[in-house]
Amino acid sequence: MNIIIAGAGKVGFNLAKALSIGHNVTIIDKNLEALYRIQESLDIMPLRGDVEDIKTYDHFTNKDIDLFIAVTNIDNVNIISILMANSVLNIKRRFVRLQQDFYNANILHDKLEIDRIIFPTKLASYTIASLLNYPKANNVKFFKYTDYRLISIQSLYDIQIDKINSNYFNVIGIERDKEYFIPSNSDMIKKDDLVYLFGLEDHIKTICDQFDHNENNQMQNCVVFGGEELGISISKALLDINKDVKLVEKDLVLCTKADEELRGKVTIINAKYGTANIFDDEGLNSADIFIAATNNDEYNIIKCLDAKERGIKKVVAINNELEYYNLMHSLGIIVTRGPKISAYNKIMEEISSSGVVIRKSYCGAKATVFMRKIFSNSKLINKKAKPIKLKNTLVFFIRNNILNLFTEKITLEQDDLIVGFCLENNSEYMKKWIYEL
Repeated sequence: MNIIIAGAGKVGFNLAKALSIGHNVTIIDKNLEALYRIQESLDIMPLRGDVEDIKTYDHFTNKDIDLFIAVTNIDNVNIISILMANSVLNIKRRFVRLQQDFYNANILHDKLEIDRIIFPTKLASYTIASLLNYPKANNVKFFKYTDYRLISIQSLYDIQIDKINSNYFNVIGIERDKEYFIPSNSDMIKKDDLVYLFGLEDHIKTICDQFDHNENNQMQNCVVFGGEELGISISKALLDINKDVKLVEKDLVLCTKADEELRGKVTIINAKYGTANIFDDEGLNSADIFIAATNNDEYNIIKCLDAKERGIKKVVAINNELEYYNLMHSLGIIVTRGPKISAYNKIMEEISSSGVVIRKSYCGAKATVFMRKIFSNSKLINKKAKPIKLKNTLVFFIRNNILNLFTEKITLEQDDLIVGFCLENNSEYMKKWIYEL
């Protein structure tokens, strides 16, 4: 594919790095330093230019562009870059990242022919809010074509896998000692394993009690540490599901802004003179969940450790830098993708997915899940399908909402959903198999 990326920041750089394998990628930015860094690291064409200037796109008028991705740090620049590029180039697909979620997505879709609009702050906030419906889970993923969920949970006990798997629920992965693997039915879950479960919501919630017997089913009192855009967005998401929220911020100006945007519905605490005694002074010790939502991963880790020491059971850190992912896990901190990582992952998932196949990464991008639905007009109906023969994979077909292992040849039926889990290094093999069913 011929791909143009507008914006050479962290998201643009990581997208260029991933997409440069097998595609012709050009990244555009006015920042010479950022372009030099890319030129030294990646085998792509960096172009110095103003993405808002129509003349910048004269370089591409002699070729079709398969994908245009606008990921600068300024929303208006992203929108204008799409508008300018559209006016002179033949573009097949357009993705744009927007920080603010007040834009009317339907209007942008229609007027600018944008295929995908990514709201990363909203994505991160929604992920946090969804955790409150699964009090014992570390993470929750939802899917387009099914009510099945993918969650992770820390096991407090040794459990034999074959004693808990069912037709509505299955253990599909374990992270142990920083390594992820797909277990067999005869394997044993060990204490402190991070276990990945795939199943229907009610069944997952029930089975979670076998991993954690503690009666921690009510998540009402929430503390958000960090009053910038993400902290405010998380607070809004928690208010939307009727939770009690306290927001802590050191900067008085940010406190004032947060109070205005949250319309006085959240208790704003200014930690101007440090936070050593703030847990006692402000009654934060009684929180059901503590969320460190600053832009600094090291600070998020410190505040989560403070919260754990004060007895708060569920602590969540926003992860802005991938290199801190394993450290957070090893410290018993729940990790949630920050806006930049959310934007990168969402865009890569959209690029890798199609109208037929959905692809999502999980476990810090160590593993991948593929889904393919058999629609009413599919040529696969009544076709015999063979299972994939590949180690470290687990494949199911969901029929009539029942989860069946796909280990033998089956005849595909309308509305079947094929679901495959694999390690990331096997993802291209799984992708080839599921597309070629």
